[in-house]
Amino acid sequence: MQYAILAYHAGGLVESWTPEEDAALMKDLLAVHDGLIEAGCMGPAARLSGTDRAVTLRGPGAGVVTDGPFAETKEHLLGFYVVDCQTQDEAIAIARDLRDANPSAVYEIRPVMLYIPGVDLPR
Repeated sequence: MQYAILAYHAGGLVESWTPEEDAALMKDLLAVHDGLIEAGCMGPAARLSGTDRAVTLRGPGAGVVTDGPFAETKEHLLGFYVVDCQTQDEAIAIARDLRDANPSAVYEIRPVMLYIPGVDLPR
């Protein structure tokens, strides 16, 4: 099963890092990535830009586009991983490895399911 591991940070924290601090963090994260690739469970991963560049679409019809993230929170979604694991415990272990490399992040782990209208999702 695939799991999404969503990485959250306090707003503005990542943007405050010096290029050297960011490079050091990425070195540690890339070591985790290499292990996941070697294990054959690494899927897509991305770092998202800051919430100051986000827009939200909501409402009926064509909707209304507003500046900013969908919710006012102290922690912002920074990026995500998709990993292929046999169990949720394996996905949690991967999130722990990511957190060891990036201890300022909070990680949310969620199963990823294919959505097809009219088809019941497995539970």
